[in-house]
Amino acid sequence: MYNLKGLMAGLMLGAAMWQAEAVQAKPLDYYLQKGVNYDQSVLKPGEIIGHDIGDQPIRHDLMLRYIEELAANSDRMKAETIGYSHEGRPILFITITSPENHARLDEIKANHLLRTDPKTADQANDDMPVVTWLNYGVHGAEASGMDAAVPTLYHLAAAQGERVENELDNSVILITAIFNPDGHSRRAAWVTQYGSDVLATDPNHEVHNQFWPGARTNHYWFDLNRQWLLQTQPESQAWLAKWHEWKPQVSGDFHEMGPNSTYYFHPGVPTRKYPMIPAKGRELLYEIAGYHVNWLDDEGKLYFSEEGFDNYYIGKGSTYPQVNGSLGILFEAGAQMGIARESDQGLKTYSENVQNHVGTSYSTIQGAVAMREKLHDYQREFFKSGADLAKSDKVKGYVFRAPEDHTRMDIFLDFLSRHKVKAYRVNGSVKAGGGSYGGDSYIVPMDQANYRMAKALFNKITEFPDKVFYDVSGWTMPAAFGLDYAEVTGSIKGKLGDAVTSTGFVAKTPDTSDYAYMFRWSDYYAPKVVNALLQEGIMARVNKEPVRVKTTKGVVAFERGAIIVQKHLQTVSAGRIDRLVQMLAAENNIQVHAVTSGRTLDAGADLGGRNTVSDLKAPKPLLVTGPGVNPYDAGEVWHLLDHRMNMPVTLVRNERLSRVNLDDYTHVILVGGNSRMVPANMKDRVKDWVRSGGTLIAHRQGASWVMNNILPKKKAEKASPSAPVQRLKYSQKGQKDAEHVIGGAVFKSELDITHPMAFGFVRDHVATNRNTSIKLRVPNDPYAQVAVYTDAPLVSGYASDKRIKELKGSPMMTAERFGRGTIVLFADNPNFRATYYGSEKLFLNAIFFSSAFNRSFADDEEAAMEAHSH
Repeated sequence: MYNLKGLMAGLMLGAAMWQAEAVQAKPLDYYLQKGVNYDQSVLKPGEIIGHDIGDQPIRHDLMLRYIEELAANSDRMKAETIGYSHEGRPILFITITSPENHARLDEIKANHLLRTDPKTADQANDDMPVVTWLNYGVHGAEASGMDAAVPTLYHLAAAQGERVENELDNSVILITAIFNPDGHSRRAAWVTQYGSDVLATDPNHEVHNQFWPGARTNHYWFDLNRQWLLQTQPESQAWLAKWHEWKPQVSGDFHEMGPNSTYYFHPGVPTRKYPMIPAKGRELLYEIAGYHVNWLDDEGKLYFSEEGFDNYYIGKGSTYPQVNGSLGILFEAGAQMGIARESDQGLKTYSENVQNHVGTSYSTIQGAVAMREKLHDYQREFFKSGADLAKSDKVKGYVFRAPEDHTRMDIFLDFLSRHKVKAYRVNGSVKAGGGSYGGDSYIVPMDQANYRMAKALFNKITEFPDKVFYDVSGWTMPAAFGLDYAEVTGSIKGKLGDAVTSTGFVAKTPDTSDYAYMFRWSDYYAPKVVNALLQEGIMARVNKEPVRVKTTKGVVAFERGAIIVQKHLQTVSAGRIDRLVQMLAAENNIQVHAVTSGRTLDAGADLGGRNTVSDLKAPKPLLVTGPGVNPYDAGEVWHLLDHRMNMPVTLVRNERLSRVNLDDYTHVILVGGNSRMVPANMKDRVKDWVRSGGTLIAHRQGASWVMNNILPKKKAEKASPSAPVQRLKYSQKGQKDAEHVIGGAVFKSELDITHPMAFGFVRDHVATNRNTSIKLRVPNDPYAQVAVYTDAPLVSGYASDKRIKELKGSPMMTAERFGRGTIVLFADNPNFRATYYGSEKLFLNAIFFSSAFNRSFADDEEAAMEAHSH
């Protein structure tokens, strides 16, 4: 499996590079516990990785090899692979406890889980181990948060004596190593690439400044520490399944922060706590923090707590546990991208960060064991009190539906299942929100095992005592998924049908058609199917009006945006079209209909029409990346087009953009970022390219760049006299600075579903995530405002009254013809964290239908000439 001779030769060569005088002062095995004896026969990290911990990054493959060999030879440990990253790297999960506990592990787990259901909570035997979870390496650039896993595991395998025996007898310790192997590997490669014989401590050295997009994120540039809630990435799906299998009582989460900070641990800022988290949970966080204080004080280290970090957004690794009956603890060390770095507090070393994280790993285990009975009581009461809250809640459940798109509903039901939130088919019908929800609807009752988590997914909160947010302030999930949903305040007795985790829909194999095939654009994977057909050279068209057509199964009605795959004039054989259509329909669970005639039952809307149907072209998009571009925004586009829609997308760093022939591409995509995202010399080239027929799609700051550099500017309104400067106390700065921000809130827009840019939508509203104050200009074209913020746009999250007043009635999305091309702008990010399934369709429409609408010629001379030419 391993070429040991080549491996050791490489390690010896690598070791010669790392003449780290500044870190040689640390004692050998500096990370071990004081006063603890270690079994010298246990495999030491250096025997596999070839260097001491902290001297250089641990390669992921060597970390895996060490952990697997350590666990294989220890009766305290069991290692298993629980998933794989996008790049195919395994994620290891290690269970550590005494040999006696390993022999009865199923019994311990079953008893433990009794406390997590109010119906069985009182049946649990509390004379059982506490369950402690330690997760390392969710951010690839935060290296000490990954490498600390290795010495922690060595300690748990080799430490001897009464103290460690007691900890192993009275706890089950669960360790994930590591959460983000792809990001970690990028970081390790960078630091190795810039390794020096003389240790590079200057913060300006390349070793401390990794090139865009850095190593924080996973393969598609997602921040995995926001994935506890969102669950769109394979890494998070693997670890969350394991977390819920055990539902640990303490969860430690190890990170790095700014290099000029010391060391941080929870609890966070007292006023920034999600309201569903019990006050008792914070009290216990404060108590367990005392164990970290004791260790850090004993080591003479600087640290801080209750400052800077919060527990509001429930999708983070330290906050998600707190709405699931656990204590979530965030640990942050001052970042060291290289091996050692100068800082405001003097020289800081990577090895010291590892030591700090290892020490607080120990103190977490120690504290959990000492607080075992309190933690058992807290977990039990968390779930029992949730049942009481459900009874007093005026909302008895949430009902939702999306009959136009079973795939999106399947994804949502699976999402709920991942969080152990139960959903049921509606039995009969439920009246809610002024409407009636029948057999195509689903309901999540509040009276279930974890009321708090169920409520957190659906709840809307718009009032906040503290307006400073570390992350988003609103995440109402049915809105993000674009579902039709409502609160149910009446009795739901008798309304719960079967419990479900999917719709159970299976598309029927389409009949073979001699004329054409049609399918609805509202299906989530319709763009994927269309793209596959177009890339194969098969022609397809989009229908722009509602039609009724004759099929082999009778008359079928289609909404605007239906896709037509005709047999006429194709250069691909009819048999090939039949086979490909049937294969794609089965792979993507899309119902395709075999059409028997081009004559529709609607006057002036035949399938071969000139004005009611548009031909589609195979897209070839270019996504601008590189310094100045927000890697999260860019990664979300890359993930959507490449991973979900299987569409080729060309990634081009902005520094190379001037050397690329834009005429080779149908679309150019600009996302959020700063003024450096597009080279200054590209303004005229981009403008000419759009005029020649290209489509420019931009959102957030990318949209601002387009408004400032491509679209014609309107005359500025006369500025009002400046108001006198108000004197404020500096102590108010944090809150005052945040007063008019928009804290990652959910905003609602009214949608023109007759516009090709909104094809596939059956409801005239859409929810998006807004975290900027960017405001799109109102276009001259009266038909160009595809989506406009409603008069009361805030759905959930924080936005000041001033910002709401500024934005209400303004465009969220515009689509204008520009020369022979098109410019589509979004004020918000329609692909936010790959979770806004409800607005992703708008972005995909901009890819496929950007030429399927005509410009207004009422105020456009070029359009008027074009109209007269017809």
